[in-house]
Parts: sequence; C-alpha cells; structure tokens
Amino acid sequence: MWGVYQDLVAFQREIYLTFASHIRTFAETGDWTLLAGYLPMGILFGAAHALTPGHSKAVLATYLTGSTASVPRGLAVSLLLSFVHVGMSVLIALLSLPLVSVAFGSVGRAPLLEDLSRGLLGVIGLWMLLQAVRGAGHAHGGQATAAGFAAGLIPCPLTLFVMTFAISRGVPQAGVAFAAVMMIGVALVLAAVALAAVLFRQQLLRLLASRPRLVDAMTRVIQVLAGIALVLIAANALMDSLLISAES
Repeated sequence: MWGVYQDLVAFQREIYLTFASHIRTFAETGDWTLLAGYLPMGILFGAAHALTPGHSKAVLATYLTGSTASVPRGLAVSLLLSFVHVGMSVLIALLSLPLVSVAFGSVGRAPLLEDLSRGLLGVIGLWMLLQAVRGAGHAHGGQATAAGFAAGLIPCPLTLFVMTFAISRGVPQAGVAFAAVMMIGVALVLAAVALAAVLFRQQLLRLLASRPRLVDAMTRVIQVLAGIALVLIAANALMDSLLISAES
C-alpha cells in the first residue's frame, strides 16, 4: 500500500514539474496552444491526488452511507465537494496575502477553514443522530448540500501551489485553467466513492426489503453510526487543533 502511495506522489510530482515548465513558457510567449495541449494531464493529476489519503473521502462515504440520498444526489454532493475543495484554493491564491496570512498557519494547511469544516460536519452528525432518534430518516437537499460544502472547505494544497506558482510568473489564468481541469479528476474519484457508498446502502436495504421493520431498524442504526462517526471526526480534529494552538 505504501508503494502505491509513493507511486502516486511521484506521478503527481512529474506532472507538476512538467506543468511548471509549461507555465514558464506560457509566461514568456503567451501561446495558449502550448499550454492547452498539456492541460488534459491535469485530469490525471487531480485523480491521482484525490486517490491519496485525505480529500474527505471517508467523510463523504460515511455521510452518504448514513443518509437516504439517492445516486443523483450523492453524485451532486461529491461534485460540490470537489468544486469547493479546489475552488477554495483558487480563491485564496487570487485574494493572496490577506487570506493567506489569516487562514494559513503553515504551507498547505488552513487551520481556520479546517476548524470551520470539522465544526460544520459535527453539527451535521448531531443532526443525523437527532433524525435517527425521531425516526425522520429523509435526507433533505439542504443537509446534503451542507455536508458537501463543509467537507470541501479545506483547500487543496496542490492547487494552491499551482496557483501560487502561476501568479508568481504573472499568469494566474494558467493556474485557474489547470485548477479547472484538475477539479475534473478530483470529481471523478469522489463521484466513484459516492456511487459506491450509495449503492452499498441501497443493496443492503434491498436484501432486507422483505422485512420492513428490520429495514427501518437498520436504517436508524446506520444513520446513528454515521452521525457518531462525523461527530467523532469533528471532535478529534478540533481537539488536535486546540492542542496545536496551546503548544504554539
């Protein structure tokens, strides 16, 4: 498993270094054709990056397994997560110094946004627990949207690096273009995670369809477990953040 992770990191590094070279050339020539020819590699870059640990894959799978979201809604949540995850880095880079100085404690991390993200996920987890207790298991569109937005709030560090490099060369449009195609790769991986989670839940409930009481009980149990998992993820992340703040 470690070898696969190292291969993914090496693959990302190779694409990033090659793209950096294309950005230099674009900054010197302004020739979009040279840059556009390499942009599709951003899809592979985004997919490889999303396959590495992080990117809220576990959070996405946990939420969708515990909710009653359909396949289309699950895919919509994964797309929103991808857009916010990549878009937040683009926004921070474009706004540059004010947000970086406030939100970033170290390169590639955004402590304030991480705390906000985990806090919102904790609230969603508590709401899922309340729904399970009350027997209101329907996944509202607003809740699904909030989950996707909250999970995506943590910015993508590699997108930030690409944007920062492009801005330093005076061609932020090149960074935005690469971020856009990179988001496609991230979205494809997260969509696969969402699809697997929703189909797993649907298949499990389908197998139990002849026992409606058992299905209702299983739905509540899954929702409770998912809610507890989200609360624990949020609490653990927030505790780590408080410890880091206390030590610094």
